[in-house]
Order: sequence, then C-alpha cells, then structure tokens
Amino acid sequence: MFIPFTIGLYYIYITSWTLGFSIFSLLGTYDGLATRQAMGAFLGAYQGVLHNQYFGSVATAYLSYLLTLAFTWFVLLGGVAKGIERLAKTAIPLLFVLGALLVARVLSFGTPDVAHPDWNVSNGLGFVWNPDFSQLTNASIWMAAAGQIFFTLSIGWGIIHTYVSYLREDDDIALTGMSTVGVNEFAEVILGGTIALTAAVAFFGVNGTREIAHGGAFDLGFQAMPVIFQRVPAGNLIGAVWFLLLFFAGITSAVAMAQPMIALLEEGWNVTRTRAVSLVCGGMFVAVQPVIFFQSYGFLDELDYWVGAVALVVFALLEILIFAWIFGIDRGWDEINRGAAVRPPAMFKPVIKYVTPAFLAVILGWWLVTEVPGKLMMEGVSAQARPYVIGARVMMLAILALVWTLVAQASRAWRRPPGGSLR
Repeated sequence: MFIPFTIGLYYIYITSWTLGFSIFSLLGTYDGLATRQAMGAFLGAYQGVLHNQYFGSVATAYLSYLLTLAFTWFVLLGGVAKGIERLAKTAIPLLFVLGALLVARVLSFGTPDVAHPDWNVSNGLGFVWNPDFSQLTNASIWMAAAGQIFFTLSIGWGIIHTYVSYLREDDDIALTGMSTVGVNEFAEVILGGTIALTAAVAFFGVNGTREIAHGGAFDLGFQAMPVIFQRVPAGNLIGAVWFLLLFFAGITSAVAMAQPMIALLEEGWNVTRTRAVSLVCGGMFVAVQPVIFFQSYGFLDELDYWVGAVALVVFALLEILIFAWIFGIDRGWDEINRGAAVRPPAMFKPVIKYVTPAFLAVILGWWLVTEVPGKLMMEGVSAQARPYVIGARVMMLAILALVWTLVAQASRAWRRPPGGSLR
C-alpha cells in the first residue's frame, strides 16, 4: 500500500505535465518555455531548467495537476470494470496508433542540419541500441534498471496483487503475464526509445543527447523534445500528439497506483467506492503540495529514489522469497499453470526459486555498500536543500506509519466476527 500510494501522489503530478505540454504544443506556446529555448543557444535547449518545474509558472503547473487529478478521480469512481478497464481499452490502442505514427515521423527526419552530417537518425538508432558494457560494473545502473522494470510492469509494489485478486481461479495468468510484458516493453523500449532519443540525436548530436540524458528523462521529454517540435513542419501538432501519448501512458498507471489503497478502504474498512476514491485522491492532493512547491530543492527526487527505486527492489526480494520458499515453489508452479493455454518452460522453476532472489539480493547488497552511506549522509546536497530532503524522508515515514495503521486495523476487524472475539 505504501509504495503505490507514495509514488502515485507525485506520479499524477508528473503526468499532469504531459497534459499541460500537449495543450501548450497545440497552441504553439509551451507557456513561453519552448519558444525561449528554441531561440536560445544550443546549450540553452536543455540547461535552462526553471526554478520550480518545466512550466513558466507554478500556477500553470497547478492547474494542469488539478485537471489530471480530477480526471483520475472520475475514472476511479467507475470501479475496475467500468472505470479502469474502460480507460485501458480506449487509451492503450490509441497509444499504439499514435506511437507508430510518431516513430514513422522520427525515422523520416534523416539529417535535419546539413552543417552537422553526423547528427542523423542512423546515429540516433545506434545511440539507443549499442550497449555500453562498461556500465555493467556500476551498482546504481543495476539498481535503476531493476527499479525501472519493476515500476513499468507494476511488479513488486502491490499493484499486480490487487489486479490479480479480481481474476477467476482458472484465468490464464501465464499467457496474460507474458503478453503484458511483451506489449509493455514494445511500447516503452521500441516505440518510446525510438521516438525520444533518436530524435534528440538527430537534432543535438550524440554528445548533446548524452548530456541531456544525464540531466534525466524530464530534461529530455520537457525541454529537448519541445525544441525539436519547434524545428519541424507541423511540429505543434506532432508535439501535441507526443505529449498526449505520454499522458495516456501516465494516466493508465496513475489509476493503477491508486487502486490498492482504494481496495483496502473498501474491503478492509467497509467504505463506499465514492468515499474511498475521494479519500485516496484527497490524501494524494494534500501530500503532493511539498512536491510541487519544493521540487527545485530535491523533494520529488528524494521520494522517487527511495520509494520509486529502492523500495521496489526490497519489496520484490521479500515477495519472491515468500512465494518461492514460504508458499512453496511447487504450489506456486501449480498456480501459475492453472488454466494456462501456454505453459512456462520448466527452466523458470529454478530461476524463480534460486536465480531471481540471488540476483536481487546481490543488487541490493551491492547498493547498500556502494550507494546508501553517501545517500543517507546527503553527499552532494546543498545546505539549502538539506531541510527539504529531510522533510521528504519524514513524509515517507509518516505515510508508512499511516498505511501500517490502516492495514493493521483492517486486519483486526476482518478477523473479528460481529459481536465476537478475534478468530
């Protein structure tokens, strides 16, 4: 409950940026940001981060957030079938259609600047797909990669548990899981990677793109891409489609993050759907305020590091140990194959029991030795930002304590029959 709720409170805010930028692009304004970047020097395209966020004002970002939160609330009110499922059936096909159109457009860029013949689509594809094996000795890379794959597949943080609880006993989870992974990675890696990074190399070169990428995905998505759209025919329309694509991807994840806590309130506390949705969305609204106003001091980054990366790996390790060793791999394997049209190869049985937990334990241990001490001591954090980093940590502990209390009380109530003692 703690992980999806905490990530969800700031993820909805980030998703709202995509809605705002889609509107800015369609209007040709980007709230003045993209225009200023496009007219500036090359480095200005990705170094001019605004004080608060990627908008020209907090008010604009706040309005986008309120619209996105309201939309999330509306979808969640419909429940799993009439709300979340209906959204997915509309947004996901549209996401693939728009993504394919954008890939085709990016691949047609060729060499946009004849003065820089090496800034082209071919080198962009090479930048995306040629691996840098030297990074395999970097513990933070492994941690980030593990956190990313758990995040994007909703594994290791309660979301899949919640969704699977609505399935029937004999539903084919093996085929569903395999198709989900394949479709998701195609959208994220093939479509997403081809669009953003390839386009960036075509317009900024490999070195420029690498520098942008070091600044994070936000710099790439909300600074570099708007500049690119300013330089191509029908760029406003293409940019609007790009950011709308990100919005569809983000909003389907946002509703999934809110559902576990909503299910807890509904089933553990006997709260109506409407009230549960309103309480969860209201709680996220209250908790996101320091994220919005203290973003430039690293508040969001601190939450994302501990909850969006580290906690996912910790939870995933605990989860695989409980499944394979406590519940038992033999019983677990029977459940995986129950109703399966396509049975997983037997080799995955020892992988689940031995390889996966060992792999996660090594990554986590490696990270604890090389990364945690410096992170805990806030190395590299300015004196001005340190109080806000501490505030982010306090807020995480407060949310964890609240969730722990809610779950504990719900568990006691569930085990106590009306008018009786605990069972």
